[in-house]
Amino acid sequence: MEQHIYKGKLTQFHRLKIAKKEELTKNTFSLEFEIPEHLKGKFKFEAGQFVSLKFQAQGQVVINDYSITSAPYEHKITLGIKINSHDGPAAQLFKNYQAGDMLWVSEPAGRFTLISKPSEFRTIVGFASGIGITPILSHFKNILYNEPRTRLFLFFGNKSSEELIFRDELDNLAKKYNDRLQIFYFYSREKTSNTFFHGRLDDKKLSLIINQILHLDDTDEESTIWDAVDEVLICGKGEMIKTLANACYHHGIPKKNIHFELFEEFNDDIYPVEKEFPLIENVKVEFNLLGKAYNTTLPDNKEKILQQLLIQKFPVPYSCKSGICGTCECILEEGEVELLENEYLTEKEEEKGHILACMSIAKSDKIKLNFDLS
Repeated sequence: MEQHIYKGKLTQFHRLKIAKKEELTKNTFSLEFEIPEHLKGKFKFEAGQFVSLKFQAQGQVVINDYSITSAPYEHKITLGIKINSHDGPAAQLFKNYQAGDMLWVSEPAGRFTLISKPSEFRTIVGFASGIGITPILSHFKNILYNEPRTRLFLFFGNKSSEELIFRDELDNLAKKYNDRLQIFYFYSREKTSNTFFHGRLDDKKLSLIINQILHLDDTDEESTIWDAVDEVLICGKGEMIKTLANACYHHGIPKKNIHFELFEEFNDDIYPVEKEFPLIENVKVEFNLLGKAYNTTLPDNKEKILQQLLIQKFPVPYSCKSGICGTCECILEEGEVELLENEYLTEKEEEKGHILACMSIAKSDKIKLNFDLS
């Protein structure tokens, strides 16, 4: 086992053997890892989680996150990985590591997860773009296996059919569970026989989906399928998530039932800030990070705490700045803040004073934070 400071957090890594490597499309591949008996407890995971890989790329040590595509019941960890450039880290990973090689793999993490409800009748809708299918594939396999009363709808966007990752696995799921799973593919740069399936997944496309696909509900003649949606899963680039999350919300889905996972740094708020706060100037901030104490003064509370600390060049942990990843989670030990949005923290964590610095506005002239949670 090795410990590394990654994104400002202490992360546990273990050496795992690559059991299988498979090229999926011209710019994507999968890795499956062999989990030795003594590490199986460390690598238990929930659908929707990810692991981090530590490897060498062009003489540099790289740590990157990759979503797990396997489901927990499969008792294996498989990742879907996209190569973004011919000399980037993922390209080096594909080129330099083969089945049988060892890689440093972190213990599973992330909270793009759902509570399983096998005894309930549920309707779950997923929206994915490109490599964003990876955690949703894990979710859908897990739900289909464990929840016999749940029906699922997947809307999957790609540039072209050549770039559609996991097509065979998705189609096999649709055949096996044809009474509970429907999948619809959309292409933004490829002509389709039905123009409905051409274009990006956005707010306009969602309106069409609701009116033309999720309209008639065979189980309840007085409502639509969209009316029955219990949970929405969205994964892809930030702008897609922002557009679809807001569109789902405006079409009646509560924010607490809209779950998303981000695949890139994204600095915008997912939902617009609807509150106004009294101006506080010269906000004193003290915080602990990796055993070291820091203090500073923020000019005012017009911007969120994390963003202001980053402007002042403090090494605070972050990844998305949008309240999704939880990297900037900390404990509010003194003072008062307003947590604008929260896709990450549980109610119990909030009750214990946990906040997300990227989503917090100071409401007092002194704030004390602790980023060292363990």
